[in-house]
Amino acid sequence: MPQAAPSKLPFVSVAGATTALVLLTALNFVNYIDRYILPGVQEMVKHEFSVSDERIGALVFWFMLAYVLASPVTGWIGDHFPRKPLIVGAALFCSGVNFFTATVHTFDTLMIRHAALGLGEACFGIFGPVILADFYPDDQRNRVLTIFNVALPVGAALGYLIGGSVGGHYGWRMPFYVSAVPGVVVALLILFFMKEPKRGASEVEKPKLEKDAVLALVKNPAYVTAVLGLAMVTFSLGGISWWMPSFLQRVGGRSPASAGFLMGAITVVTGILGAIVGGWIAQRWSRTNHRALYLVPAWSALLAVPPSLVCFFGPKEWILPMLAAAQFFIFLGTGPLNAATVNSVGSGVRATALAGQLFFIHVLGDAPSPRIIGLVSDHSNLNIGLGVTLVTFLIAAALLFVGARYAPPLHHEEVG
Repeated sequence: MPQAAPSKLPFVSVAGATTALVLLTALNFVNYIDRYILPGVQEMVKHEFSVSDERIGALVFWFMLAYVLASPVTGWIGDHFPRKPLIVGAALFCSGVNFFTATVHTFDTLMIRHAALGLGEACFGIFGPVILADFYPDDQRNRVLTIFNVALPVGAALGYLIGGSVGGHYGWRMPFYVSAVPGVVVALLILFFMKEPKRGASEVEKPKLEKDAVLALVKNPAYVTAVLGLAMVTFSLGGISWWMPSFLQRVGGRSPASAGFLMGAITVVTGILGAIVGGWIAQRWSRTNHRALYLVPAWSALLAVPPSLVCFFGPKEWILPMLAAAQFFIFLGTGPLNAATVNSVGSGVRATALAGQLFFIHVLGDAPSPRIIGLVSDHSNLNIGLGVTLVTFLIAAALLFVGARYAPPLHHEEVG
């Protein structure tokens, strides 16, 4: 577990920083469980409501539409008001939405339910990393955000498992009830045990609000390339994560429970290994090259292309090993790339910057990708639909190699 250097954190204790990291990572874990239950049960949803692949993909679109419309507002709020009560409120709201699934009996109602979940998650997705950035200085954020983002593969894996296993036995609504309880528990733990740090507590310079914050972000090439690169990776990862359980059933001949278990097992193993290895490489490389936070995810995007190609279009027996290899390479870059975004801006506009990041990675990334893949699949097959993600991997790599030229120096390096 990374520890905050006392000399760098005059306003925050090491214990307080560690408590925040544990609790916020736990809530991030629960959020990804919520998000990835639906892919595990979507074949059941499709059968019950008699809808096309494109309509199933539209569920993600409505989730992300609500998510991105809320993010500019929550970003502004996060730069002006305390974040902790907003996180607690959002977590309780998301748990309530999961319980609301009991009332869903039409596909339109399911879309409304999914959009409501997007509203709740928009708050935590911005405020969690911002609070951690206030606890930890820039040279520790890669390790901290790598730990924080390990919740993605672990939570997604459990979402697949709960969706496929519980849904297969008790119907597709039951998994959402299961995921509602831990959200309430973690929210209460945050309420009573986590202290909110002083804004900019880990910064050498005093935080300041910028009047033209949005314009400054647009003119910041380190920020823009990191955000657009992450958006392209998110397009690919979001599309693969959403449709692979169906791919394993249709092309691989698996049952819903088997597909959910395999997808979950592969995601958790490769996600944890990829995140740890990628974070370790970036941390070591950053000691001699501050561009490492861009170069590691750039190479990871490139390396994900060959195994993805074989997974989608190769022999059936190669699907699982190539899926594992592709996901390992994808997750190599998640922690470093999120750290690159956080480090590219000052603490006074960090919530606004992360709101902008969330807006673009979802508008350009995992909001359209499931629907686009579903549309292509309806007119051809799911293999070709998933092949669209290969293009965005290449675009991501190109953007991040360019962005490496503008990477800001870390605090331990001499500037000038």
